[in-house]
Amino acid sequence: MKRSLILCLCISLFFCSCAWFEAKEDEKSAQELIQDGVDYFEAGRYKKAIESFEKLRDWYPFSRYAILAELKIADAYFNLESYADAIFAYEEFEQLHPRNEAIPYVIYRIGRSYFNQIDTIDRDQSNARKALETYRRLIAQYPEDAYANMARSDMVACYQSLSGHEFYVGVFYYKQKRYKAAKARFVAVVEKYPDVGYHHRALTYLANCDAWIQANEKPPETPSAPLIQ
Repeated sequence: MKRSLILCLCISLFFCSCAWFEAKEDEKSAQELIQDGVDYFEAGRYKKAIESFEKLRDWYPFSRYAILAELKIADAYFNLESYADAIFAYEEFEQLHPRNEAIPYVIYRIGRSYFNQIDTIDRDQSNARKALETYRRLIAQYPEDAYANMARSDMVACYQSLSGHEFYVGVFYYKQKRYKAAKARFVAVVEKYPDVGYHHRALTYLANCDAWIQANEKPPETPSAPLIQ
């Protein structure tokens, strides 16, 4: 009985030792992992790149390559069009490394992740608004940076999308003969988003709304004079 127990322990220790040595042989250095990740990234194999970069980040958090790995994880998600994951990774990078020289690029990529998700003018425009908000923050913090100039170009398309949405909703209300609601939308187009493609058409609809409203509003009734007793 005792001899069998000892034999089982020896076998168990043998297999554990083999597994340990195998794990150590499979474990790569930080330099090897960053090279693997970059090679996968450049070959367009972004999921494999993420695996290598995450191993580097988790196994060697104090390596000189760890910051690059964190940034490339975000870039890989961006290229995969997994924009929610990309935004999370970029925002985490910004929080962890607020003074890093790549921050203008990171903020721009956050904005671009929202920008790339902007839908047609008949749909929700929250991504256009978030893109604008992010781009404005970038321009406020780094007005002279090249990425700020790229953001300014994107902002025009954001304004066009938001303006188009207001105009679309205004026309919908107009066709429903809800002229006051339509007018509010056309006013928004004219005042908030001038000169981005919908301004002149909005003015025409606005004039028509005013005409319909004035034609259908009843003048206040004049109170009857009190009878003289």
